[in-house]
Amino acid sequence: MLVENEETERHSDANPSKPSSSTHKDASDGFETASDGELGPNGSDNDDETQQQHQVQEEQQSLSQTDDLKQKAFEQANDVKLEGNRLFGSGQYEEALSQYVLALHLAPDMPLSVELRSICHANSAICFSKLGKYEDAIKECTKALELNPSYMKALLRRAEAHEKLEHFDEAIAVSWI
Repeated sequence: MLVENEETERHSDANPSKPSSSTHKDASDGFETASDGELGPNGSDNDDETQQQHQVQEEQQSLSQTDDLKQKAFEQANDVKLEGNRLFGSGQYEEALSQYVLALHLAPDMPLSVELRSICHANSAICFSKLGKYEDAIKECTKALELNPSYMKALLRRAEAHEKLEHFDEAIAVSWI
């Protein structure tokens, strides 16, 4: 019996590449392997990549829908502004003013609508002037000029409102904002 144990030991020493079961267990500790459930359909780990692609597509679709909604809101705001212009032309200043205010609420906050918003503020200002509300006219002109500092109509309307309030220094001063 003693000879057999020595022979088994020598055989184990002669073949070191084949570890014993206890050594093999320790060698795999700390290493993770993918289970069949974590692999993609073709045996690779691409579920994360597919999920990211799907998420990017959803975000692009959402942005496209948002852009469409903003474009529709812009068009609606422009239509409301045009109705305000029609009402102003017929002398219905309060009704025109309410249309310009509505257009400002409808106009989305985006670069495309900056000019529209500036015009609506300036048009509101002229309505306030026609109604004798010169302080409000000045405020609206200032808002128009904040959006478009080179808007001459807003600058002139603000000067006229200052003149009506006998703020002559402000009326003749060239202040862009």
